[in-house]
Amino acid sequence: MSMSLITAGESHGPGLTCIVEGLPAGLQLDQDGIDRDLARRQLGHGRGGRMKIESDTATVTAGVRHGRLLGGPIALQVANRDYENWEERMSPWPVEADVPEVHLPRPGHADLVGAWKYGTTDIRDVLERASARETAARVAGGALCRQFLEALGVTIRSHVVRIGTVATAPRSEPLSIEDFAAVDDDPVRCLDPEVSAQMVEHINVQRKANESIGGTFEVVVFGLVPGVGSHVSWESRLDGRIAGAICSIQAVKGAAFGDGWDLPARPGSEAHDEIFFSDERGYYRETNRAGGLEGGMTTGEPLLAQGAMKPLPTLTKPLRSVDISTRQPAEALRERTDSCTVPAAGVVAEAMLAFVLADAYREKFGGDHIDDARQALASYCERVAWTQR
Repeated sequence: MSMSLITAGESHGPGLTCIVEGLPAGLQLDQDGIDRDLARRQLGHGRGGRMKIESDTATVTAGVRHGRLLGGPIALQVANRDYENWEERMSPWPVEADVPEVHLPRPGHADLVGAWKYGTTDIRDVLERASARETAARVAGGALCRQFLEALGVTIRSHVVRIGTVATAPRSEPLSIEDFAAVDDDPVRCLDPEVSAQMVEHINVQRKANESIGGTFEVVVFGLVPGVGSHVSWESRLDGRIAGAICSIQAVKGAAFGDGWDLPARPGSEAHDEIFFSDERGYYRETNRAGGLEGGMTTGEPLLAQGAMKPLPTLTKPLRSVDISTRQPAEALRERTDSCTVPAAGVVAEAMLAFVLADAYREKFGGDHIDDARQALASYCERVAWTQR
């Protein structure tokens, strides 16, 4: 059994829609949990004026009755409150008003290539869908997947490890769920208060200089059983599926697992996780350099996945570009924008990992009802003598 997650909607259109198919019947949903994830996506020092307008909540229009999944597709809608300011420009139907076209593509955005590909002279036809506003729908759908995984003992968290030139130090001890208790209270969702203050200051300095700032986030997944994913074909390797999901997030240019970006410089003896066994713990590792994945499969250790996000392409001091209507030099489009969205990108990455992992769990454990999935999981853990950690 496989799952699907599809979104629809534009940045300044009436709203966003997400449809998730493949979750089992009987799962009890927490409505507040969905809206809580949407609110978390709007967090972070460096956000722009749009976050003062939007206060995202999800309306379920299909697939749920009295708080329980029915087994069919689930449809969610997230309204765009800013649509009232864009109603003529983004109306689904023709309007009498003269709506000017946008002809100034931004370097680093989908604007120019999208206009070529889809044969439009108005870049707004491209930029509205390419906008990271679309991720609100993904977070809503990912919240459903998160709640399915939590019912099976899996917990997903994220934090920021770098903004611009400011980065946290390598950890000497592995993270625990408890370490994330207050992460969303931090202005940049960083686990180190001193580094967080430096990140905030860096954002302030760069924002005054009319710059945008990128960075790196890490998603940590606790409670995964070993053997999810497979080595037998390239498309079933879980690390490839996760990397694709992370890199599908707007402005993300790289993904890695565990110590992935540092491993090429190390000798083999310092790159792998040695295997041990004890009667009390069974098989275990003392390190997690692989980030909880070997051969495309989970190892039972926490899954550690990082994403590298470039600076946002919309700048308050625009870069050089070309007017596509005249082909003359011009400054790129300047619209309302954020200075830094790395903290929010971590929350979006949580949603994407929740979908990929929920899909992998559904493939492995199946079940039309949530109790069937729980029973299959328990049977598997018994067969491999695994106690969830």
